[in-house]
Amino acid sequence: MTALALLAFAGTLSLGRWQLGRAAQKEALQAAVEVQSTLPPLDMPAFLALERPIDTVHRTVRLRGLWLPSESVYLDNRQMHGVPGFYVVTPLALEGTQQTVLVQRGWVQRNFEDRAKLPEVVTPTGLVVVTGRIEPPPGRLLDLGHGQSPPPAQALGATPALGFSPIRQNLDLEAFKAETRLPLRTDVTLLEVGAASQGLQRDWPAPSLGIEKHYGYAFQWFGLAALVAILYVWFQFIAPRRRGAHRAKRI
Repeated sequence: MTALALLAFAGTLSLGRWQLGRAAQKEALQAAVEVQSTLPPLDMPAFLALERPIDTVHRTVRLRGLWLPSESVYLDNRQMHGVPGFYVVTPLALEGTQQTVLVQRGWVQRNFEDRAKLPEVVTPTGLVVVTGRIEPPPGRLLDLGHGQSPPPAQALGATPALGFSPIRQNLDLEAFKAETRLPLRTDVTLLEVGAASQGLQRDWPAPSLGIEKHYGYAFQWFGLAALVAILYVWFQFIAPRRRGAHRAKRI
């Protein structure tokens, strides 16, 4: 019993310390993210020169290029202020390069009477300057489908094939690159910032690394370690003494 109690106590204590370590790692990452968000915006040459743009996540950048609205995708079941709708993502062909970056342009409320009807979104023509934050690819939601991609367009900017719907639950950038045949960057996307415009809102939720979750798990493991210690002391020392004292009184 002593060996089992010691093993359980050491194991739960170790798991609690591990959760605290994970929380400390994420706090350091959160601090690095906050530093990136305070740095001056990158221009396009500086962005293109980055070896690992994912290391500068959340830093602001200004890119110049052409929208490719025929390849826009509406990511379904995204919320803003508790209202369901779409995240609108559109490729941006960067000026003077053979690169295209996917831009998460903003949120728009869906049509609740006709779920297949796309809301009106204005996409400027000609060269535009887009200001946004460097971000990972869009987060994935639970998808009960089979993840089948629609047939690729026949040429750059071509009209999507018959039956194709731009409404999707998730978007895999590698599959989207093969589908559209665009020179799409798959390492990062751009999260457009600024006031609401073009029929889109941009009150993006603050990034969360789930630090409080690790503290909660650590508290549970430490609590379990304390419970093991209390139960061991009770059943190995206190309870036998109480039983002995009770028998002595009866004698």
